[in-house]
Amino acid sequence: MMAELIDRKRLKAETRELLSTAQVSPKGMAALYLGLAMALSVLDYLAGGGNAVTERNLVGIFVYVLTTLLTTVLGAGFSLYCMAVRRGERAEYLTLFDGFSFVGKLIALTVVEGVFITLWSMLFVVPGIVAAYRYRFALYNLYENPGIGVIEALDMSKRQTWGYKSQLFALDWSYFGWIMLASLPMLVMLFLLYRLVFQIVTGPVPDLSAAELVAQAVILPMWAWSLISSAFSLVVGLFYVPNRECVELGYFETAKRTSGAGWNAEPPRLEDDPNSGWTGGWGQM
Repeated sequence: MMAELIDRKRLKAETRELLSTAQVSPKGMAALYLGLAMALSVLDYLAGGGNAVTERNLVGIFVYVLTTLLTTVLGAGFSLYCMAVRRGERAEYLTLFDGFSFVGKLIALTVVEGVFITLWSMLFVVPGIVAAYRYRFALYNLYENPGIGVIEALDMSKRQTWGYKSQLFALDWSYFGWIMLASLPMLVMLFLLYRLVFQIVTGPVPDLSAAELVAQAVILPMWAWSLISSAFSLVVGLFYVPNRECVELGYFETAKRTSGAGWNAEPPRLEDDPNSGWTGGWGQM
């Protein structure tokens, strides 16, 4: 079982060409997915009054749990669409809701994976990060074959990501610029708040309440910043989210082939050149 060094730039270029031939618009699907996720986020914000989960009433907590589950299901549907695109198949907009057909296992896997990553994170930050990459493909395994169990999906991912963790880390960093661009409105708001803190520390402070000081510093109401940030993130996401998901699925397909683990995966060939693998750095963890 040897990992391969994936040519990320070539895979991204091939993915752009593949998306351009998709029978259902990737940007249209991304707009539907991100738009619904944004609507759920706004609903959660309104129900919680902008408070943290621990400070909400029962209705606010219920809405938070519900919107989180729905967002998870929509994410599964978007991944299923991208899987169909990579196979050259047609996937309609309703594919976005296909995650409801195995929602029980989807929730269970998400919870178990989160628990495992949290437990590793309690040891130190780095083990938690490694665990997150170790289980990176678990959801993809469930999407491909909803008949498997939660632990089986996690075990498959452990085998598949052997030798690919460092490459997945590099893949994530290659989209860092897009993520920062999508976060631009929120970064502007944080800068305004930082300027307020700097003013409080270094100079005279107007005779105003804390809420009035914050309102004066950020110019717009917090709900307006949240709405602007979500809308801006949606627009930016149209240009990179489909490519990002399909490229990661390319990594997943390569990992299945080289590890021999996963749905319809063939056992790795013994005659493969052992020098073609690359497991340096995080890849060995």
